[in-house]
Amino acid sequence: MTLDWKLGGVLLGLVFFAAVLLVKPIGVSTQFVILNGIVADVANPEFITQTEEGYTSTNAYMAKSNGKYAKNASNPLNYSFVFVVAMAIGAALSALSRGGIDAEERRLPQIWEDNFGETPMARYAVAFLGGFIVLYGARLAGGCTSGHMMSGMMQTAVSGYIFAAGAFAAAIPTAMLMYRKG
Repeated sequence: MTLDWKLGGVLLGLVFFAAVLLVKPIGVSTQFVILNGIVADVANPEFITQTEEGYTSTNAYMAKSNGKYAKNASNPLNYSFVFVVAMAIGAALSALSRGGIDAEERRLPQIWEDNFGETPMARYAVAFLGGFIVLYGARLAGGCTSGHMMSGMMQTAVSGYIFAAGAFAAAIPTAMLMYRKG
């Protein structure tokens, strides 16, 4: 069973609207920084320290914004981190509720096979590299597609529209180069 893309788009819009209305705009990429801080603090208990003024870190990035990232890494049971963990759990529950992922769904998309052959490991490598580049760019830009484009555009922020235009200006030629056949 698949969800119609139009209904899915409306539902996604309602979730974003409810999140902004009830809590705050949705953003995800910062939580990778928080996860890194959690791991670093486990490996080195002096990585994050609490002072009378608040939280700080031996890492300048974690200490910026008056220790906001250090505080979130030290206390990860906050809205944003729980939201990201819940996304992964929700995806797993969705797959399980549909009976898991069968062999047909794991099959490579035809457009991939037409362009690159039956190479699932190559597809995983390309997906990982693409994800790494997007996440790296998101951190350079100070936010990701969910924060800049989706939440930003919903709040009519000019930066959200500029980010969306840039994302599509990069994605369309990249897809055209990668998938020449099909």
